[in-house]
Amino acid sequence: MHANRHAVPTRVSRRMITIIAAMCAVIAAAVIAIRTGTDEASASPTAAGQAQHSGGHVAAGSAGETATGENGEANLTVTDVDREFLVKVRQAGLWEIPAGRLAQTHASSEQVKRAGLHLLDGHSKLDQLVREDAKILGVEIPDEATEEQQQWVRNLENAQGEEFDKLFANVLRASHGKIFATIGEVRAATQNDLIRRHARQANQTVLDHMEVLEDTGLVDASTFQEVEEDVAPK
Repeated sequence: MHANRHAVPTRVSRRMITIIAAMCAVIAAAVIAIRTGTDEASASPTAAGQAQHSGGHVAAGSAGETATGENGEANLTVTDVDREFLVKVRQAGLWEIPAGRLAQTHASSEQVKRAGLHLLDGHSKLDQLVREDAKILGVEIPDEATEEQQQWVRNLENAQGEEFDKLFANVLRASHGKIFATIGEVRAATQNDLIRRHARQANQTVLDHMEVLEDTGLVDASTFQEVEEDVAPK
């Protein structure tokens, strides 16, 4: 009698253990499935066909196309003003980088040589950026400076010492002053997120260059007057 009384609870306990073990297995499988799904969702790209370059910009497939970033806010529509801006930045680098190099060999003033180094550094970075952005936006940019800009380089090549210093400071300060005004207009009006960031970088670079050129003490009053007349509202 005692043996029979104890046998029933034993069978019940074993059955309960089996049921509990089965439930644990089901719960564990569910947890694994949930985690796997979450990991796959995290690894998925948020926007197909988009890429980012070193500046953190969202890339679009072609010019005139509006792309949306992760927050749905990026606008990469390209206007004629945006295109002209990229062309001018590219052309500036194509002649100001050689001018900066010439300052290291033709200048007699240490301040002019310093300004040349700023031009080399600043426009090398801007030139890399403009080539990247132009490719992303599908904008064609030139491979050579304008004829006028090429003539400025030739004039600098033919000058030495103090003559070079004076020419360098005034030609470069006039050029930077004019494009500085253009950059401000582009930054204020463009709806293109890529161009807006590019204009901010160009603005900082050109401002630095104007300041180091002015630090040479060689910029004439007539140069400032020339810039004023060029940028004055028509």
